[in-house]
Amino acid sequence: MLDLHINFLYPDLMNIYGDRGNIIAMQQRAAWRGIRVHVHTTTLGEPLDAARDDFYFFGGGQDRQQISVARDLQGAKAEVLRAAVAGGAVMLSICGGFELLQHYYQPYAGERLPGIGLFDAYSMAGSTRYIGNVVVATDFVGELVGFENHSGLTFLNPGCRPLGRSMVGAGNNGRDGQEGAIAGTAYGCWVHGSLLPKNPRFTDYLLAQALHRRHGAVALAALDDATETAAHATAVRRAHATR
Repeated sequence: MLDLHINFLYPDLMNIYGDRGNIIAMQQRAAWRGIRVHVHTTTLGEPLDAARDDFYFFGGGQDRQQISVARDLQGAKAEVLRAAVAGGAVMLSICGGFELLQHYYQPYAGERLPGIGLFDAYSMAGSTRYIGNVVVATDFVGELVGFENHSGLTFLNPGCRPLGRSMVGAGNNGRDGQEGAIAGTAYGCWVHGSLLPKNPRFTDYLLAQALHRRHGAVALAALDDATETAAHATAVRRAHATR
């Protein structure tokens, strides 16, 4: 039987927008295919198991929580996460988690928070809060739909690949039309909603990549996604209508 190990990073501190739904979606779509899923958590002061985990999720948090998490990520944890992605583990990060995987996040007040440099990008606090539906056009799973609620501004350096193009919503910074970032099997973005329940094709894409780390190429069994596909299409259509 195939198995999958998921690690929810800092669920007690970085889970302010219901991002746990992403774990539930990944877990359920794997279970429907008979894949045994193990969900682990790691928080402040706890070590990471470099060999165990196939999929990491890192959600959003307030600036106050990010200070503690940024400090905890430095050193051994940063090395493990970078090595894990280099070895094929999948990382999905959203909002504050996305920021702390970049080079740094600069708040309005206080010291710059160091990231771990997984993404060749940086973020800073902005003066405008972006709230509303988003649609992101990708070149690998079509359109992603979700919801944004952030004032942080992310800027990708020239060699960093965006997750996609912002069709509805502000994207990374409301200026360049980019949303998120990709570095190998690491994905970051500003899309809440939760992201994976609303986008089953993306969930399956990440699931197949995560399984590949230990099991090699896996052809996922087809699911009856008529309801999910219809819900996704409706959400995309409504988001475009609010633009």
